[in-house]
Amino acid sequence: MRIVIAGGHGKIALHLERQLAARGDTPVGLIRNPDHAGDVRAAGAEPVVIDLESTTVTQLAEAVMGADAVVFAAGAGPGSGEARKETVDRDAAALLADAASLAGVRRYVMVSAISVDEGPSPDAEPVWAAYVNAKRAADDDIRERGEQLDWTILRPGRLTEEPGTGRVRLAPKVERASVPREDVAAVIAAVLDESATSGHVWELVSGDTPITDAVRGATA
Repeated sequence: MRIVIAGGHGKIALHLERQLAARGDTPVGLIRNPDHAGDVRAAGAEPVVIDLESTTVTQLAEAVMGADAVVFAAGAGPGSGEARKETVDRDAAALLADAASLAGVRRYVMVSAISVDEGPSPDAEPVWAAYVNAKRAADDDIRERGEQLDWTILRPGRLTEEPGTGRVRLAPKVERASVPREDVAAVIAAVLDESATSGHVWELVSGDTPITDAVRGATA
């Protein structure tokens, strides 16, 4: 499969690129900074330089043309302000969906965040509140595209740099906990293999169930 990954130099994306390349897929990493191209190539992916905050839907559609699936793993990242939570975490996710539809790519996997449907707490720090609201809005938008996209939304808990264990808990609602980024990437790869995962929203944390079993069990 040819998989186009928005946020191609992110930590989850680099894990995913390595995993997809290792199993014989063709990952493509969309990156804003051309200096990151070497890291993306080293992960086994084809780098494509495109700024999701300034590109057009037509230009982005050209970048995803011919893909079997797209993955939104982009984010404004630490240190960014409220405005970029909206332009990246919300608007770029919608732009990728528009571009995928224009290019005829139906499969869309969204990397979101745990419990965003609940919204931010009343005393949340403003940038964090903007992030939660942006993620919730992006998820809502994707869920309304059932006629255009075969979407899956994954909502991981607190992300860590620990090595992946290959075992997770995956369900519509789970208790807040952490999960290694490497395992999040492995779940994305497993989701891409299962058409029955379309139309599902799942929260994801570390657990006791092997990833393949967890994905198949969640669709049962």
